[in-house]
Amino acid sequence: MIYIFFIARLIFGLYLLTNAYNHFKNHKSMASYASSMNVAHPKWAVLGSGALLLIGGLGILLWVLVPVAVLAIILFLIPVSLKMHAYWKESDPMAKMNQKIQFQKNMAILAGALAFLLI
Repeated sequence: MIYIFFIARLIFGLYLLTNAYNHFKNHKSMASYASSMNVAHPKWAVLGSGALLLIGGLGILLWVLVPVAVLAIILFLIPVSLKMHAYWKESDPMAKMNQKIQFQKNMAILAGALAFLLI
């Protein structure tokens, strides 16, 4: 059972770290997209959200300060999901479907993060 838990932490942590890296590497294009979604201070929002992903990913992967890591993940996922993936505001059916998929993916990741608090 311990091996399954380790594999889950590895996959989850690396997923978050990969996304953190993407936020830092592609911050200009991501800030441009965030700006198009009316995010205040888009460059800082992208870099700040990258930092939250980094904290969350390292915490889960290394199994240190897990409540802080989960809090960072929550602080990333809730606003991003509500602001960037507000599928209920979309009128185009294809855009609505794509945003709904992203929103639901984020909720599944949030559920996985919360589950780490039980261990």
